[in-house]
Amino acid sequence: MKTKGAILWGINEPWSVEEIELGDPHEGEVQVELAASGLCHSDHHLVTGDTPLPFFPAIGGHEGAGVITKVGPGVKDLKEGDHVVLAFIPACGKCEPCSTGHQNLCDLGANLLTGQSISDGTARIQARGKDVLPMCLLGTFAPYVTVHQASVVKIDEYIPLEVAALVGCGVTTGWGSVTNVAEVRPGENVVVVGVGGVGINSVQAAAVSGAKHIIAIDPVEYHREQAKRFGATHTFASMAEAIGPVMELTWGKMAEKVVITVGRIGGEDIDPAMTLTAKGGRCVVVGMGAMSDMDVKLNLFLLAMLQKSLQGAIFGGANPRKEIPSLLSMYKAGKLNLDGLITNTYRLEDINQGYQDMLEGKNLRGIIKYTEADR
Repeated sequence: MKTKGAILWGINEPWSVEEIELGDPHEGEVQVELAASGLCHSDHHLVTGDTPLPFFPAIGGHEGAGVITKVGPGVKDLKEGDHVVLAFIPACGKCEPCSTGHQNLCDLGANLLTGQSISDGTARIQARGKDVLPMCLLGTFAPYVTVHQASVVKIDEYIPLEVAALVGCGVTTGWGSVTNVAEVRPGENVVVVGVGGVGINSVQAAAVSGAKHIIAIDPVEYHREQAKRFGATHTFASMAEAIGPVMELTWGKMAEKVVITVGRIGGEDIDPAMTLTAKGGRCVVVGMGAMSDMDVKLNLFLLAMLQKSLQGAIFGGANPRKEIPSLLSMYKAGKLNLDGLITNTYRLEDINQGYQDMLEGKNLRGIIKYTEADR
């Protein structure tokens, strides 16, 4: 079928909204008509080249929800009309990580940025006669996607699809980084560095987990204001500004858990985050840096002598088939604020404005809400 999509033709170029050709589902695949797609900072890493791609063009987007319109051969437990969320990391359920409860590390994730479909290694999208690489095997910057069933999680029909889209990446990543990876316990002090579309959910998770003090750090005043709405007890514009007050708040102990969820992390961010981390505490790195970055500033003496841990995290350490429906159940019960995350909605044609708003700190999460005009 022919539809529209936001295509990236090279590093530091704008997204180009143009006609694409989308293939029908092959073995184990489904086609989904999307209601919405989140505008995540991870897609901007494609623009800057921080996340390297093997070829261009690429279609962005890895955070979406919609309704299945076609089902390919060999598909199990999914049918036309099902409401689904697309998980940005597929989960096969059979590899060693999946079978040991680490679906976020599924071996199929090795294919995320190859442009090759899981089922047979071929392309599903073409633009201007060229194969197109879909971000995270999804490419949700188009109103229709053809994806493998391993990337699809069925949800209840009563969940609004615009908010459901957010749990395909940002919500689950931010939430799980606190609950699964940092393992925040009641009464602990938590620092969240960067409170945009991911970090704001780390703030929510820390509040629900019973954290005593929740310190949100972000240079953008709007983000700091919103963090208080989502459970932050204190806010600061920088880690340097926060170190003294956190020392006072904790009687010199510092925070048991620190979660770094900045849009683009640099090696210079690690040492001040570890300074904010208590003796025996854990610092969790969620934010992405450039693939080429190799230098990190870190006091190795204090790392060892104070027995601190520095932990990486992807997709919040989540098992998406379990946690996506669970988080949406919390939303329906009024325990998780998803509606408040959506600051602005955009037409597909306005995607570049959406990313400009993100970079200027105007959004927690902007979303593309698809209309008939986009299809």
